[in-house]
Amino acid sequence: MTKAKYLIITLMMLVSITTSAQCPLENTAFSSGEFLSYNLYFNWKFIWVKVGNASLSTSATRYKGQQAYRSSLITRGNGKLDKFFIMRDTLLGYVNNTLSPLYFRKGAEEGDRYTVDEVWYDYTGGKCKVKMHRQKHDLTHENSTKTSEQCVYDMLNIFTRARNFDPTGWQKGHTIKFPVADGGGMTTAILRYDGKEKVKGDNDKSYNCLKLTYSEWKESKNKYREYATFFVTDDKNHVPVRIDITLNFGKAKAFVASMKGVRNPSAEK
Repeated sequence: MTKAKYLIITLMMLVSITTSAQCPLENTAFSSGEFLSYNLYFNWKFIWVKVGNASLSTSATRYKGQQAYRSSLITRGNGKLDKFFIMRDTLLGYVNNTLSPLYFRKGAEEGDRYTVDEVWYDYTGGKCKVKMHRQKHDLTHENSTKTSEQCVYDMLNIFTRARNFDPTGWQKGHTIKFPVADGGGMTTAILRYDGKEKVKGDNDKSYNCLKLTYSEWKESKNKYREYATFFVTDDKNHVPVRIDITLNFGKAKAFVASMKGVRNPSAEK
């Protein structure tokens, strides 16, 4: 998993799994025109330094003739981060009006590497057929196809669906397991609920939040590895306010800087 992927996935892994492979769900969390921005920080010599920003926008559109939502996530490191690690990621995702994924693309410049991941979804026959493609930094290509009885997600389209989850009745330690796809294949992830906290964003506002931890199965280690802890508003919007990220070369944090076009009343305090 790349460093930028840690951040992106943690912005997106709030999910409720059902038994249908397509998993239709009513959207009550966001509207077309929403724009969220974040400040990124890295722990350098015991000091937290701002090293970049990220933004997520959502709009109503059409995909192959059907109504859809288009999401765009952009992460950019500044000169301070470039000394350690170059990060220039652009992600694009489409879901239909019942929040089932249709298409995903990630173009990532990370260090001296540039890769492209793509995922296409087909729900013919009541199952989820996932076609995956990766262009590696050396311009070679990987292609694979998987069919699942479960809902399958990617690191961007999971976010639009996941914000509509219902945590009612969750107790501390509650976990959810789900498959995630990218250009290189599929893996299994776990989301663990760790209670509630009040968190302050970079917009000088505090929010009542749900605290969650994301882990991913590591085949080489034969166990799950924790990648991030994140805090989402305890309201119908479920907007990530703060994200604590564990990287191979240190620790990072992301704090919400602004929210525009948010659909529901906020858990702001």
